[in-house]
Amino acid sequence: MSGGTFRSLSIRNYRIWASGAIVSNVGTWMQRAAQDWIVLVQLTDHNATAVGIVLAFQFAPQVLLLPFTGLAADRFDRRKLLIATQTAMGALSLALGILTVTNEITLWQVYIFAFVFGSAAAFDSPARQTFVSQLVAGTHLSNAVALNSTSFNIARMIGPALAGILIALVGTGWVFIINAASYSLVLISLFAIRVSELHSFERRPKKPSDFVDGFRYVLTRPDLKVMLLMFFLVGTFGANFQIFLPTMSVSVFNVGPAAYGALSTFMAIGSVAGALLSARREHPRITLLLISTAAFGVALGFGAIAPTYLWFAIALVIVGIATLTFTTTTQSLVQLSTEQAMRGRVVAIMLAVGLGGTPIGAPLVGLVVDAFGPRWGVAVGAASGFAAFGVCAYYLIRYRRLRNTLDLNTDSPYSVGSSRR
Repeated sequence: MSGGTFRSLSIRNYRIWASGAIVSNVGTWMQRAAQDWIVLVQLTDHNATAVGIVLAFQFAPQVLLLPFTGLAADRFDRRKLLIATQTAMGALSLALGILTVTNEITLWQVYIFAFVFGSAAAFDSPARQTFVSQLVAGTHLSNAVALNSTSFNIARMIGPALAGILIALVGTGWVFIINAASYSLVLISLFAIRVSELHSFERRPKKPSDFVDGFRYVLTRPDLKVMLLMFFLVGTFGANFQIFLPTMSVSVFNVGPAAYGALSTFMAIGSVAGALLSARREHPRITLLLISTAAFGVALGFGAIAPTYLWFAIALVIVGIATLTFTTTTQSLVQLSTEQAMRGRVVAIMLAVGLGGTPIGAPLVGLVVDAFGPRWGVAVGAASGFAAFGVCAYYLIRYRRLRNTLDLNTDSPYSVGSSRR
């Protein structure tokens, strides 16, 4: 298995980690679908703004805790950090499930759980993404990142559909409890990993300027600045699927929880296809960002005017392919083009830019949906794709002499292209 789509699975530590992660990812997607449904249908009267506020609380910690999250991933033992964050998120899911099953849950409690859960996830995300570079050799990193996305999106294909069925059969609370149980498998995989086989990374001595150094590093790199701006546009205004899908389901197509969950499955089908295509590529290319953002805008634009549920679902397949290609290519390029000692901080900045924009974008998109209807909210998402396309096109024209593939023999061992301007 030295080559091919699944080559990273030949490494024992990565194989163990991936097997635990996919089960937990299914639980995570189940919880996301259940959380949106309980806010939209059970705790409010189809209030999209409330869903946007939940998302704002959930992702605000990505920005608020940015001075600490990237540094934690660069300075602490990432495996131990992941054990702590995964345990915390499992406990929060269990508590949320118990409150829901006992009919004690209220909207303000969901807001609090979203914020605390998001705080744990803010430390978990950069540690989890950079931990992959300790599980696999550098030559397999791009493949491992793509396979992680495949796992995440296979879970997206299964999780919401399963959540929709479970909500109809046993209620929302049990979905949260099942997700809490899924974290145990990730913890088992983290304890089963052979620590002696992990690839080491350079830990820089603590300095007062550590946090600022991450931003200074990004500012010297035009390629990173462009990718982070694109990630902000799509993440803030385009990737609000937790608003788009339930509101289109309930207010436009008038379908129940099972059909709502199926929409996420259609999108995940495209995401899995995009992830598998990404895993086959030896090197990520900046031109893929141009193509994927254009496809994202066109597909969401069609979804905004889709006449029937089926046509909307078909549009989501293309959205899934485009979204996964864009995010995987961005994550791979950012990780591969960043020096090891700076990787945690740069990944934290990337996540803060992409996910941390949600507190801005989600409430705004929710207000658009409440004021003008779900189709206009989807149209805002389409516009973000076209805006990101314009940013990438400008970069490729301005820096046309830079190569769009990774050059592993430059001074900064993982820089994109042959120069920085």
